[in-house]
Amino acid sequence: MDMRKFFRSFKYAIEGIQQAMDEQNFRFDLMFAFIVIIAGVFTDISKTEWIILIIVIALALSLEMINTAIERVVDLASPDQHPLAKAAKDIAAGAVLVFACASVIIGLLIFLPKWINLWI
Repeated sequence: MDMRKFFRSFKYAIEGIQQAMDEQNFRFDLMFAFIVIIAGVFTDISKTEWIILIIVIALALSLEMINTAIERVVDLASPDQHPLAKAAKDIAAGAVLVFACASVIIGLLIFLPKWINLWI
């Protein structure tokens, strides 16, 4: 294995993360991830719940990056407005929305019972 090529791939991945940081929705997702992590620190969540939250956060951020990549490739391939280009971008954004809704439900299932028990 060529180690220079291997380590260069990490450089490209870090550049991709830096480019994603320029996206408003990615920064929004990061802000909510930070809030969830802080909530997890101050809530008595189990190791399993931490694992679930970390997976959900990682998937949400990854899906947002994939959506951004799809949008950029579509813009490159179809600089003019085209119904299929719009459909591809809308479907990718819809996938992010579906997972965001599922993430909220997962978060509520983890945190709400613990918060409710604080008041009972």
